Amino acid sequence: MEIVCRAGIQVTGDGVREVHDDIIVEDHVRLFLNGEYLTALVASPDRLDDLGAGFVVCEGLTDEVDSVEVSGRDVYIAAPVGKDVRFEVESSGGYRVLGEPKAVASSITVTADGIRAVTTAIESDTWRRTGAVHCSVLFCDGELVTRACDVGRHNTVDKVVGYAALRGLDRSTCILGCSGRQPAGMVAKAANAGIPVVVSRAASTDRGILTAEQAGLTLVCFSRGERFTIYTHPQRVPDVFELLEKTQT
Repeated sequence: MEIVCRAGIQVTGDGVREVHDDIIVEDHVRLFLNGEYLTALVASPDRLDDLGAGFVVCEGLTDEVDSVEVSGRDVYIAAPVGKDVRFEVESSGGYRVLGEPKAVASSITVTADGIRAVTTAIESDTWRRTGAVHCSVLFCDGELVTRACDVGRHNTVDKVVGYAALRGLDRSTCILGCSGRQPAGMVAKAANAGIPVVVSRAASTDRGILTAEQAGLTLVCFSRGERFTIYTHPQRVPDVFELLEKTQT
């Protein structure tokens, strides 16, 4: 990722000193789909091929991507598109494609320890250096396959999903870990990508939980240390689900 050094004046109690901090770079990226302008994103200017591929998959425009070419800050995606594109404003101020998310079909399960392993992997060196990025990770078949950081939480999901799409990974066997909160638009990205389990260190919203319930996606939030909260489809975490059933009998 692109990081620059910037000077500042740090105040601590009665003390003042000059500091030089590592600052993350943000930029504007334009996406083109099948030769037509699609949208512009505020993003960290790295892994733009993954970002472009993941955006069209996560917004439900396609399941597969034929190719991605990057020219400067312009990203050209070629993919079979199955619906018209109409946007609405997200809670983050960005845009998402209108429409109901796809239903998730997957029989995978994950243990409580597996959820904790995903959570541990979310933290990144870039976050520790700058404190200014979100991070997402993708585990497939129990293994960490990619981690992405960006100034935008949505972009981190697009980048890890794009990585999987461009390499033909089976996303129905994957678990997505995120640092950011999970409103409806974030949950919809995972559902459109066919990812059955989302683990977040942060909170969800009521619509985020409803979206996960309707899409058949297991949503886990507040995953920090030993604790986490499962909001939807807990049967995918069988050791927790069975323990809950025992306490209720």
